[in-house]
Amino acid sequence: MIKKRLIILLMTLPLICFAENYLIHGGQESSIQYELTQEVTPSGKTKYLKLSFVIPQAFESPTYVQQIEDFRLDFKPRPSKEDRQQDKRGNQIAVLTWNDPLETVHVSMRFTARNQTILKPLISSAPFPPADIPREFRDYLDATEQVQSDHPDLQKKAESLLQGVQTEFDAVQRILTFIVDHVRYVTPPKQYDALYAYQSGKGNCQNYSHLSAALMRHAGIPVRIVNGVTLKEPYTVKTGDGEYTFKMGQGRHSWIEVWFPDLGWVPLDPQQTELFVSNRFVRIEVGLDNNETVNDGSVRWRQVKNATGRPLFREAINTDFINDNVRLSMAKQNYGPNNILLCPAVEAGFQPVIKPPIPLPKTLPDDQLNKMRYTKPFVFGNLDFPQNIDFMFTREPAGRNAEDEYVMKKNFVVETAEYVTTKMTQYAQIVVLKKPVKLRTISLALQKFGGNGQLWAELLKDNAGKPGHVLATSDFLHLNQLSSRPGYRWVDFDFSQENIVLSPGSYWIALGFTGSPIVNWFYTYGKPVGPVYGTRYKGVYDTQWSGALAYEFNYRISGLTTQ
Repeated sequence: MIKKRLIILLMTLPLICFAENYLIHGGQESSIQYELTQEVTPSGKTKYLKLSFVIPQAFESPTYVQQIEDFRLDFKPRPSKEDRQQDKRGNQIAVLTWNDPLETVHVSMRFTARNQTILKPLISSAPFPPADIPREFRDYLDATEQVQSDHPDLQKKAESLLQGVQTEFDAVQRILTFIVDHVRYVTPPKQYDALYAYQSGKGNCQNYSHLSAALMRHAGIPVRIVNGVTLKEPYTVKTGDGEYTFKMGQGRHSWIEVWFPDLGWVPLDPQQTELFVSNRFVRIEVGLDNNETVNDGSVRWRQVKNATGRPLFREAINTDFINDNVRLSMAKQNYGPNNILLCPAVEAGFQPVIKPPIPLPKTLPDDQLNKMRYTKPFVFGNLDFPQNIDFMFTREPAGRNAEDEYVMKKNFVVETAEYVTTKMTQYAQIVVLKKPVKLRTISLALQKFGGNGQLWAELLKDNAGKPGHVLATSDFLHLNQLSSRPGYRWVDFDFSQENIVLSPGSYWIALGFTGSPIVNWFYTYGKPVGPVYGTRYKGVYDTQWSGALAYEFNYRISGLTTQ
């Protein structure tokens, strides 16, 4: 039996990207006070309004345990009717109905979640292909509109990935290794299904979940889609030469649970590239796909005939960690994807997936750079993020469910951003250029919330995978030059007067500030553009960039390059 060991984080890495499997072990225990509030203001021509909520249940797996206490559902005004029901997947649903509502409806769902993540070695001898799947789990082998496990392209890919595989664990880690390297996180995507994610290489958490489920279900592995909420409380893992911090946006999220005959249901998060879920996840609803997991947060209403108004909807999620205990350690392995894949220790038969190293671009000497003609417009970066969105009011567009009845479903557009103008911390993002560039502007995806002061961008040289000395500094921007409207948008920092020509290679962008600005910098889950070590932070008075982050800030480099 070969011992499978992966982990969770990384610190100082070489200038060539090797395989990025990491082994994590230890645990997290937290008690979390959770509150979801919704406000719906009817249009004035509404016959009835229905809100539905899925009541979270206790759940226990080898790596994640959830207990729910003190559940309360409060509302004002009192609904005309309250129904409790259970669907065929075991979800407990509360449906509240207001007839002829004229005033704003306020609803809050409160509970205490006691969550544990347990990352001790797992032992699995489950064979592949699986045999004798219990009847109650066979629905989770079905193809659906969003999980097209019957599509020839997805079937062919699954079969090519799983040649020679003899254990279920090996099949799961091979599929997730492919997805980690193949799919780039964007939100919102054009479609949410598995085939779109496979063909485009893009998607949000729904796409990651659906594609994982499609490939595994074709291979005979039961997979169910889980909907819930991720919490914004970060956690940091210490390493020998620094620390690595994980953080998610606070909002709705989709992941999967995979059935092993000797382990039961095991939660995995393909979008977060984890063969587990942290205790920053609150599990709420399960189903075959995200077309089925629609009960939590659903808003339905019927209007008088030919009415044109729509209800105004607002939702907020608030959490308070009563206690939080994190005990995690990590170690890097020499196999796996080129991007990060995190996992507890697993003892199971498997064949390590070893990827060749990815060489960095070759640096050019100054005299050669200065002889080149820079005439071709150049734009590069982590460019995809939801611009100008007020995250308090995000919802899927309303659709007609029946004559004069409409439904508005939850969505998965989540605000992922770091408060980057604290007085004690500075943040930096790597940029790897494959072409020579005459730099004009560096743009960052920022939102101003208040305060006063000035911002600027610094361009730094790379020093063995960390920011080095400053090469150039942009002009200063006064905070009053930034828009005060809700939402993130590009803020341009001008470098055109510096006459900077950059050789192919690695550089860093750092945000500087003075005064007391309150500004967030949007980030994307994973590392969609740059290397896994490429997002850093340090204390403003520190000389070493000892902290690393699990995500990638959104940035844009503009200028001219050669033909």
